[in-house]
Amino acid sequence: MAEQHLSQLEPKATDIRRITGGLAVPRAVIIGPIAAYIAFVMEFTLVPLLLPAIQSQFGLSVGDLAWVFNSYGAAVAIGVLFCGYFGDTLNIRRVFGLGVALFATGALVSAIAQNYETLVAGRLLQGFGSGVFSPLVPIYLTRASPDTPGRALILWGSIAGYIAAFAPLLYGNLLGDHSWRLAFVFIAIIAACAWVLLTRSQLSQDPEPATSCKRDYREILRSRDLLITFAYVFCTYGSITYYIFRLPIWLSENEIGASSIGLFLSVAWLTFSFISTLLRNLVDRHHILGIMLAAPLLIAVAVLLLFNHQSFLLVALSSILIGAGLACSNAPSTQLILRFAPEGMTAVSASLDITFARIGGIATISILAWMEGGYADLTICVLCLLALVCAQSVSRSRIGTG
Repeated sequence: MAEQHLSQLEPKATDIRRITGGLAVPRAVIIGPIAAYIAFVMEFTLVPLLLPAIQSQFGLSVGDLAWVFNSYGAAVAIGVLFCGYFGDTLNIRRVFGLGVALFATGALVSAIAQNYETLVAGRLLQGFGSGVFSPLVPIYLTRASPDTPGRALILWGSIAGYIAAFAPLLYGNLLGDHSWRLAFVFIAIIAACAWVLLTRSQLSQDPEPATSCKRDYREILRSRDLLITFAYVFCTYGSITYYIFRLPIWLSENEIGASSIGLFLSVAWLTFSFISTLLRNLVDRHHILGIMLAAPLLIAVAVLLLFNHQSFLLVALSSILIGAGLACSNAPSTQLILRFAPEGMTAVSASLDITFARIGGIATISILAWMEGGYADLTICVLCLLALVCAQSVSRSRIGTG
């Protein structure tokens, strides 16, 4: 999924100096892309926490607020396709740098926005930039350190996982009562620092752009299992995105403060990181189908618990379940998409994975933002049922091989 790399959280925190000191490359080459990804992760985990304050300042309806959230996702989907097409044919460092620059600029525009239209424009620019650079992070890191790629990837996954888990909690407790603009300023500063590091460094192996080759993209449409897995991603990620969008708004309407909202979001992301670590060795031919089937059930129960109860404990349990559901849907679907991808189209298929995830979130929020709670719950349950059917329909023989 769009956020598949967060699942690389390591059980132990790793000291950045110790790891980068062991890499046979300048530290800036490693720290630059990791810093850019930290900004990306902070945007994804903090913005839901900011939605109630944004709604209050601009006097937005839930439908208007949905487009503050969705404009970013739509632009990410387009940027990912741009990355998938040009990432292998143009200089990767230049494409990466362009994406980071656009992301930082968009965050700054969002921070200084004085009206709804400018805020949406900033979100569009920010989303397109993140779609361009975020899929290239693992490629950039492995090329930057070809002799010891594992250390760089461990550092990247560990930091990303902890940032995702604790950023909402820290922001909610330290800055929750202050302007939401500070979050966008902080994101812009981190991205700008990453861009400076990227422009001042050069890959030890900065290959020439690959020559374009003619590909028959109709092969993707001919892969039944691949299309079914895309449908699974659409349904599960769409449901999860709606939950992440509605959680802070619903809690704010019930007079829950920013610090508590940040706590619930952190619980969800920490659960996601923890479960992803546990599943790393279980996502194989014997367990992958069972894990995929568990995800929609966890998501449906999480949504029903959240919007039909006002117990603090049940909301916390709901956050745990949604984090577990994301972990159970993320890794297996990504693995299957890479397995089912036609020969020579792995990058394109991975880009479509992220695109379907984002489109699922956009469609779900756009439709359900206008619905009453009961109808929204029913729709999420239908999506989860469709996801179950998709998981069951994926050829067991294909899953059981390789």
